[in-house]
Amino acid sequence: MSSRVNLLAPEVRANPYPVYAQLRRHAPVSQVDPLGLWAISRHEDVLYAMKNHQLFTAEGFRQAYRPEWISDYPLADSALVMDPPRHTRLRALINRAFGTSVITRIEPVVRQLAERIAAHIPEGRPVDFVEHFATPMPMGVIGELLGLSPEVHPRLMRWAEHLAHFTGIGPHETERQAAMRATVNEVRQHFTQVLEERRRNPGDNLVTDLLRARVEGESLSDMELMGFMFLLLIGGLETTLHLMSHAAHRLHLQPELMTLLREQPALIPRFIDEVLRHEPPVHGVMRQAAEEVELRGVRVPRGARVLILLASANRDEAQFPEPDRFDLDRPGPQNLPFGHGIHFCLGSQLARMEARLSVEALLARFARLTAGDAPVQWNASLIVRGPAHLPLVAHTA
Repeated sequence: MSSRVNLLAPEVRANPYPVYAQLRRHAPVSQVDPLGLWAISRHEDVLYAMKNHQLFTAEGFRQAYRPEWISDYPLADSALVMDPPRHTRLRALINRAFGTSVITRIEPVVRQLAERIAAHIPEGRPVDFVEHFATPMPMGVIGELLGLSPEVHPRLMRWAEHLAHFTGIGPHETERQAAMRATVNEVRQHFTQVLEERRRNPGDNLVTDLLRARVEGESLSDMELMGFMFLLLIGGLETTLHLMSHAAHRLHLQPELMTLLREQPALIPRFIDEVLRHEPPVHGVMRQAAEEVELRGVRVPRGARVLILLASANRDEAQFPEPDRFDLDRPGPQNLPFGHGIHFCLGSQLARMEARLSVEALLARFARLTAGDAPVQWNASLIVRGPAHLPLVAHTA
């Protein structure tokens, strides 16, 4: 490829997969725009980079969350930007609270929420499925996990949408910086109140479990608790709503799938897995080269910012026959969409459950989905990809 690809160009965000295929074929390790990031696009190389946290460090990227204009952004104190040994300790503590028992405990609540959401989708007229189907589920689940009152739930989405643009703020954009500081402070103040309330009145919720978690006599500090709550807000909301939007979009694009899954609901988990491979919510993860690294004959400089393209790896011809075809018969589960190695997503089971129960509820009420009154609009992000607006019409017959 003779010139840098701009991965944020509108035509690329509308359909990045042909560009990813070109990168895999001609420039599997190369610089891309914006920012001159070094992109890694082949499945084998993506796994190598994700496994080798000594070479491709997450902690080295912490600087992105410590700009001069804000010194105390809690996400910089989360497991997202830590490497061992700090990451090992923190993840062990979080696992004590955020394990399989949480999924079992919350599943009846999630099922009821899914049924309620499906019941409120109007029949026979265009609605934005991002707003009416995809967003209410993770918003309600995070509210339930944190033990937040229902009136706070809509604020979660506003906070998450604003915080998602944190790293895109330039050093001279003083108005955007001030607005971001205000949002960070608002979220921190609310979560501080939640922590104080849970200390006074422990309950059957994730925050209480986090406060009680102990590993070898150690517990989570207030700073680490706040970092995890910010991470849950951003990661648990945006990625899950994109997964659900992609699932609804696929059922619209292939109506025969909706018929098949209604007849054989046991196939729904396999459907969710193939959605995760074919159209993953997370397209890339950021790392930093801890030293000069040679990969595919290309030297990536020490200190370079690296974009590991999970979405490209998920359609690598060397790993998946006919990778652009949506195929329920592929062997699974497809775990790469949730990362790999020490940073494998803690919320993968929760996201799968939310998507499965939401699709079950949707299929129980509707027989088909048709195009709405406007085209699909896609978000603009290097990290996550999903519809910003997904106009569809739901039909009972």
